[in-house]
Amino acid sequence: MSDNTMEGGQAIIRCLENEGVEHIFGYSGGAAIPIFDALVTTETKIKFILVRHEQGAVHMADGYARATGKPAVVLVTSGPGATNTLTGIMTAHMDSVPMIVITGQSVSWMLGKDAFQEADIFGITMPVVKHSYLVKKGNDIPRIVREAFHIATTGRPGPVLIDVPKDISAGPCTADLHAEMDLPGYRLIEGVDNDIILQIAEALSKSKRPLILAGHGAMISGADASLKAFAEKARIPVTNTLLGKGVFPETHELALGMLGMHGTAYANKAICECDLLLNIGSRFDDRILGKPEQFCKNATIIHIDIDAAEVGKMIQPQIACVADAKTAIDELAKHVPSLETAAWCRHLDGYKTKHPLKFKRQGSLKMQHIIDEFYKLSEGKACVATDVGQHQMWAAQFYKNDSRYNWLSSGGAGTMGFGLPACIGAAFARPDDLHVCFVGDGGFQMTFFELATAALHKLPIKIVVLNNHYLGMVRQWQELFYEDRTSGVDLEGNPDFVKLAESFGVKGFNLRRPGDVKRVLGSALSYNDGPCLINCEVEKTDNVFPMIPAGAAIEDMLIDPPTRKLEKPTGST
Repeated sequence: MSDNTMEGGQAIIRCLENEGVEHIFGYSGGAAIPIFDALVTTETKIKFILVRHEQGAVHMADGYARATGKPAVVLVTSGPGATNTLTGIMTAHMDSVPMIVITGQSVSWMLGKDAFQEADIFGITMPVVKHSYLVKKGNDIPRIVREAFHIATTGRPGPVLIDVPKDISAGPCTADLHAEMDLPGYRLIEGVDNDIILQIAEALSKSKRPLILAGHGAMISGADASLKAFAEKARIPVTNTLLGKGVFPETHELALGMLGMHGTAYANKAICECDLLLNIGSRFDDRILGKPEQFCKNATIIHIDIDAAEVGKMIQPQIACVADAKTAIDELAKHVPSLETAAWCRHLDGYKTKHPLKFKRQGSLKMQHIIDEFYKLSEGKACVATDVGQHQMWAAQFYKNDSRYNWLSSGGAGTMGFGLPACIGAAFARPDDLHVCFVGDGGFQMTFFELATAALHKLPIKIVVLNNHYLGMVRQWQELFYEDRTSGVDLEGNPDFVKLAESFGVKGFNLRRPGDVKRVLGSALSYNDGPCLINCEVEKTDNVFPMIPAGAAIEDMLIDPPTRKLEKPTGST
């Protein structure tokens, strides 16, 4: 090679530097060796984080991106290395998380010939990425990397795959590393239709019981300050989705907390009784709709979303505005005065008093008690990652978020095993902040091997294993809807999680009694010489309420355990 030529792998690393990348999460392998070699030969400042499984790498990148709003990068090898990323890519895709996944691939002339560790990752991931690239020429690398970051981070964000054959990453690249993009079919939404904004403002002016639904799209757009100012000016109560936690302060007097299947009773009652719903950045997913045909049937529905494909997909709004959430809110605020909502707000405050989130501190140890106490001890300042299941819903209920980027949870995909690696990724992104992951014993065992990654880097994360020896959410459904016929949910054979943690060099605590909660959690919070794990032996058969059975209307919400036999749900779990 001449002095002006670099290898394709080196070009990739240089281009990642140009995009401001500081960390790469991944696992090495033969087809990706030239790219890994470039991490050494280019003398880059990018820090590579070696994980213990490719799924862990993608979830770490996911946590990194959610905790910062910036795109994260994954680097793995071909075949099973690439396919092991699939669950993480789907998780990011469902929740609109910006991410670049770079996969090594068999040499170009062997593609489609069943070469060693060959997999058509381009085709396999097609349904769960925002865009895909198979690099065919070394000189295409700078353009592709730049386009990938642009696509991943603009409009509705999402993961982008770059598949790099080994001969391309080992071969020459002489192209300008600041190459121009070539995306003739990629159009971004710019500005907002003022006529539609005026329609929304007029509808709001006529409303006596307005309600704002703040979704993840509002979070992504950085609309938190604008949303708070608008809600306070117009005096409109705000409810949020699971992934919208923190975009509006949940301790605010206008906040109703999370709505939906396991949302607060007062948020769900507000949905049933409002005369206008202003949805900002939520895709109206099935977890919040109940029965779509009965959702807000007596209300004017307004939907603001940057993705036109989401408008009318689940709910047909009376007014639709395809725009960036922050742009739309800022413009709308110019036209909406303070509304006469005092009576409406007092009415909802009455529901807060009548139907508060609650649990019994007596008797066996409760997940809610642990989460609530951690919230108090941490003063609500932690960046919280969760796994999926009962503990996730209780964490959403009892750990209130007052700022964006502090809630990391798998929403659309509901991915067990997400919590621990996502927490690790967030800790790399924000090393000076407090990080905790609430995980169930089921999900934790899917990715607990990443304890090694946390221990190696001495990340002072707090791992709270809420151990009920069951797949608790499925067991709850079986109890309520299947006459308590438990099947495939008993996690008999769980390891001793403290000894497991200690085998990785992680400090372990056991928590078994309600009276010890404050003391043990306080000790864990005081421990900062690396990660620590708290094994919490909680009540085995506690259930999450409020609850809207899948497929039932929001009006059919169960605030307390039912006293009657329930019909099998028609919707998904």
